[in-house]
Amino acid sequence: MALVALAAALVVAFVIAPGRLAADGASSDLADHRHLVEALHSAFIEYWRSGDRDLSPDLARVVDYWFRYHVAKAVIAAVLLVVLVALTVLVWKAFLKAGGLGAVTRAALASAGVLAVMLVLLSLTAVMANIQGAKAPFSSLMPMLTEGATDQEFATTLDQARQQLADASRAGARTPPAIDVMIDDFSRYHAVMGVIATIAAASLLGTSVLLWKRFAGTASSDRRTRRVVGSFGVLSALLTLGLIVLAAANATTAADRGPALLRALNGGL
Repeated sequence: MALVALAAALVVAFVIAPGRLAADGASSDLADHRHLVEALHSAFIEYWRSGDRDLSPDLARVVDYWFRYHVAKAVIAAVLLVVLVALTVLVWKAFLKAGGLGAVTRAALASAGVLAVMLVLLSLTAVMANIQGAKAPFSSLMPMLTEGATDQEFATTLDQARQQLADASRAGARTPPAIDVMIDDFSRYHAVMGVIATIAAASLLGTSVLLWKRFAGTASSDRRTRRVVGSFGVLSALLTLGLIVLAAANATTAADRGPALLRALNGGL
């Protein structure tokens, strides 16, 4: 029960705490999502007009806040992942020892185990996504550039950025410093996920091998253990394949960074 309570508390903290933890005296207003989007739009106009490669002070304030936000979420998600893995192991061990209990109890344990596995996968996804966001916070803000862009001045600025990027992608011409920074950061954003997905895939592959060894070493008469271990072996193998695909997709995007960034600024993936 202690692990369940801790996991519940961490889920609440994951939703509520990061904005407050990331805000300092100079960025307390950014904890409100609407203010964050408005500040980003205003800062992007300033940055685009400056013609400089270095982020403008206002944009740097937003990006720094978003970096701290992702760090906070990554740490909480990582702790939650550890707790949920421990909880999952305990639940499935209890299921394996539940042979003398009633069918309802066994079904409840199995359901709890499946739910725990799903939460583990969600937590792992959150850890990966927030590490990615912390390594490239500017690119992580890109979806907000196309969010609620009703201000005419900002819409014009964003259209200029899109046009410059489209022209450079077609003709290979020199791009403004701001576009160069955005392209580099966007490439890093996807390269980081490619690395993270590769590491996760390697870890799951090792886990899958261990599970199949355990499966092979389990007596055929112990059908419950063989079913559980075999199911986890299949799941880990499928997840490994999915992560390999994810790593390849992000590596491709990182290499094709200009057109990929243009798609992102147009509201695509």
